[in-house]
Amino acid sequence: MFGVIVNVITVILGSCIGLLFKKGIPKRVSTAAMTGLGACTLFIGIKGSLSGDNILIVIASVVLGVIFGTLINIDGAINKLAKNVEKKFKKQGQNVSIAQGIVTATLLFCVGSMTVTGSIEAGLTGDNSVLITKATLDFVSSMMLASTLGIGVLLSSVCVFIIQGGLVLFASLIAPIMSTGAINEMSCVGSILIIMIGTNLMGISKIKVSDFLPSIIFAPVIYNIMAIILKLTA
Repeated sequence: MFGVIVNVITVILGSCIGLLFKKGIPKRVSTAAMTGLGACTLFIGIKGSLSGDNILIVIASVVLGVIFGTLINIDGAINKLAKNVEKKFKKQGQNVSIAQGIVTATLLFCVGSMTVTGSIEAGLTGDNSVLITKATLDFVSSMMLASTLGIGVLLSSVCVFIIQGGLVLFASLIAPIMSTGAINEMSCVGSILIIMIGTNLMGISKIKVSDFLPSIIFAPVIYNIMAIILKLTA
C-alpha cells in the first residue's frame, strides 16, 4: 500500500498548491494549461493503448462495457453521489462544479494502464515503482486541475485511495486470471478511456467516460474465455 499512500499524498499536495494559486492564475492561462494537460493525457492514453495484443478483445470489451455501463447508468450514479458531496462543500455564489472536479480527477487518476498495472504489480510482487512514477505525474496534473476545477480535485484523493487500494488488496484474489496477456488487455482498454478523458479536458468531446468503466473488467474475462476456446480447439 506504500505506493498508493504516496499517490494520495501527491494528489493532496498538488491540489492544495493549485487551490492556493488559483486566484492568481488568469483564466486564459488556466484554459491553456487544461488544453496542455488534455494533450498530455491523450499522449499517455495513446501510448498505453499500444500494450494490447488483440484488437478484437479491445473492441468487444469497450462495446460490451459501455452497453452494460449505460444500462446501469454508472455515470448518473457517480454524478449523483458527487452532487451530494457538492451540496456539502460548495459555497454560495461559487461557479465551479465540485462534482465535475471529483469525477474528472477520479477518472484521470484512477483509470489507465499505470493504475491497473501499478496496483496489480504492487499487490502481487510488492513493487511500487509504477505507482510512485504515476504519483509524480498526478502531482502535476492535480495542480493544474485544482486551479481550474477547484476543491473537487482535492476530494478525489479519497477515491484514489479507495480504488487503487482496493486494486492492490484484490490483486492476490484475482492472481489466477491475471496473466501478462490479461493485464496487457486491461491496460489497453483503460488507456482508451484515458484518451476519452483527454478529449474531454481539451473541450473536444463530452463523453460519459464513467459508463465505459466496465470495459476494464470485461477485458481480462474475454481474454481468458478466448484462451480457453483456443486451447480446446487446438
